[in-house]
Amino acid sequence: MQPLSLWNIIGRLAVISTFYVQTLMDKIFLNDLKIDTIIGIYEWERETLQTLTFNLEMDWDICKAAQSDDISDTLDYGSIAQTMVSFVEASRYQLIETLAEDLCALLLKQYPIPKLKLTLSKPVALHGQNTAKIVIERSHI
Repeated sequence: MQPLSLWNIIGRLAVISTFYVQTLMDKIFLNDLKIDTIIGIYEWERETLQTLTFNLEMDWDICKAAQSDDISDTLDYGSIAQTMVSFVEASRYQLIETLAEDLCALLLKQYPIPKLKLTLSKPVALHGQNTAKIVIERSHI
């Protein structure tokens, strides 16, 4: 085996560093979106609107939008929020897990989001005022 020349080593490092730079992704956040819906397994939950809180973290390369200053070059989080509100308000799930999965599937289908992380919180009465929370990550990859 021949020893690597300095130029070989530099070339390999350039390829590796280019790979890492290209795999970094910017994030767009949509936080504290509160939506009223019917959700739960108990009879009283099926008759009362509950306020769920959503936080959404979406991978997105913002470079093109930053250069163009054009909404068509980025994720329209207003449109995404409206999609979420319409879907959740009309839903009647028993479990927040099912709602989270179906909502992520809808967002990934309707928007070119490479990867997202959804946090969903629901008020619960376990011992005073508590919150149940789940976090799921889904992607096209």
